[in-house]
This record gives sequence, C-alpha cells and structure tokens, in this order.
Amino acid sequence: MPLNSLLNIIFQVGLVLSIAFTALQFIRRDDWWIRVSDFPHIQTTVLTFLFLLGSIFTFAWDGLLDWFIAGFGLLTLIYQAIIIYPYTRLSTKQAKNWSTNKSGQHFSILEANVYMFNKEYSKLLNEVHKYDPDVLIALETDEKWNQALAGLNENYPHTIEYPKDNTYGILLFSKLEITEYKINFWINDEIPSVECLIKLRNEKLVKLYVVHPEPPSPSESHTSTERDAELIVVGKKAAQADHPVIVAGDLNDVAWSHTTRLFQRLSGLLDPRIGRGFFNTFHAKYRLLRWPLDHVFHSDHFLVGRIERGADIGSDHFPMFIELILAPQVGKNINGATEELTEEDELETRKKLEKALE
Repeated sequence: MPLNSLLNIIFQVGLVLSIAFTALQFIRRDDWWIRVSDFPHIQTTVLTFLFLLGSIFTFAWDGLLDWFIAGFGLLTLIYQAIIIYPYTRLSTKQAKNWSTNKSGQHFSILEANVYMFNKEYSKLLNEVHKYDPDVLIALETDEKWNQALAGLNENYPHTIEYPKDNTYGILLFSKLEITEYKINFWINDEIPSVECLIKLRNEKLVKLYVVHPEPPSPSESHTSTERDAELIVVGKKAAQADHPVIVAGDLNDVAWSHTTRLFQRLSGLLDPRIGRGFFNTFHAKYRLLRWPLDHVFHSDHFLVGRIERGADIGSDHFPMFIELILAPQVGKNINGATEELTEEDELETRKKLEKALE
C-alpha cells in the first residue's frame, strides 16, 4: 500500500474517532464511559487539529466522504476550541486582579489532594513552608497523614480533622479563627465535606465549603450521578449563603464540563482560572494526560491576587495555591460575563437530586 494511502487511512480513522469521542459530551447520561469524555478535552483538541491537518494533505478529495469527514472535523475543532478558550490567557479574566498591598481583607489557601498511599509527607510540608498559606486543605488524608501533619498545629491553631481510610478524609488547618463548622454527608454516608465560617483579620466572616465527591470511573462510581448531585447541593447552598463564599477541593470534574458550568450557574460563583490558564493538577505523573481537577471557586466579593499550581508532592495531584482579597464593592469584581441560570437548569437539578437520593 502506498505511504500516502496508509496515512490517509490513519488520519481519516483518527479524525472520525476524535469526532465521536467529542460527540459523547453532548449525551446527557451519567454513565462513566460517557462522562470520561469530558476530561481529556485539551488532548482531544490537539489530536483533532493534527488529524485534520494530516487529512488536508493526504485526502484525495475526489469523493463526498473526504469532504464530509473533514467538514465535521473542522466543526468539531471549532467546538473544542470554544469550550477551552475561556481558560486560556487570551480570554478576559472572569474575576478581576488585585495588586494592592496585603491587608486584613487578604488571605490565602493551599489545597492539596495528597493521595492517601503517598508517604512523602515532607514534600507537602515544603509547599506549606514555601507558600505559608492562611488555610491548608489536605484531601485523601487518613490517620497517618493526620499524625504526619500534626506539627502544623503550632502555626495553625484552628483545625478541622476528619481523617478516613477510604481516600475521602479531610484535614483543614487555619491561622484564622474558625468560628463554626460541621461535617456534611450530602449524598453518600462515606463521602464527607466541610462547611465552616472563617474570620478574617478584619473580623469579616467567609463561608468555606470543602468538597471531594466520587469520580465517575469503573473502579469507584459507575456513574457521575452522586458527584453531580453533590455539586448541585453545594451550589445551591453557596447561592443562599449570608456571607462571601468559597468552594474548594478536588471536584473530580474539569472546569469546562457541563456539570461544573451548571454548578457555576447555580452558585453564582466565579472561576479565577478563566482568563488565567488551565492550572492542570491531575495527573501529576503523566505530563501528556493532565487536566484541572482541583478547584477554588469564589463569590463576587473577592479579587484575585496570585493563583498557581504547586510543585510535586508525591501525589497524583499537584497542589493549588490562591491569594484572595475581600473587596468592598460586591458585584463589581467581575470582568467577564457569567452565565444565567435557566429553567432547563432547574429541571435538570431536580432530576439529578431525585436520581441520586433514590
């Protein structure tokens, strides 16, 4: 077989597979093998571009099939680019920058999924020393991790400790006073989340939700139903809060998915990554297979100082660091447009919650 014909077949098959994989995102079913298509969107976009480029130079263009595949490939590439464009630096930042000096309204968060079986405790401690955050959130923490991080209590006198040996434990260390907190089990009795009030140095209170729902995967949950329902519950709670709100954690979902965008519409929270970058935190071990799983969303009370991905801590996740400031002009801290909640969204949330609680 001539080389050009072989390349033609390879590019044609690759382009068709890229189109089909992207099309799965439009199917509103919770099966894990469908929802997994949401995650490698960056990688799928790159492959679609390469297959389409290869097709241009190898297709014979003497039949409708070549034109049909290339046309759908181009439409797929445009759709893929539209979805991830907001998370590039070419886009307008959704949350405005803050560049003034630190004050009583300033605070910072370091969030890390440590991977429960990871024993390189010192690597996380090094990140804590480097960033010196006001709040440290450590996910997937068991009793061994609780003991390994106990030395932080000297600098972080306010703690919430809920270690578990099922990879869903949560530890929270804070330099700022935690005035009240509770451990919630919104959907699953084995999956905790934290809800707390933190008092800033200027005495203002901030509501913080820490979440880590189950991912849709053949080894954990065969559907995304419980994950989606937990995000819906937290989104509704955030929208009803009487204080400025932050939602942080490993959401086991990517920023551009239908579910996370629905969560944003429900909660009204902003994504500080929009206009600043992807900040891919997973998978730390495989450079070509990375996407953003660790998130910090915030209400329009805040400006963004610094946001960055931390260094390797021996986990399958990189940590995320963010500095925020509580600004006086509520609602005026938004650069980019936010999406409005629709009646269709309301119907979808009711169905999701009913299905999860069955």
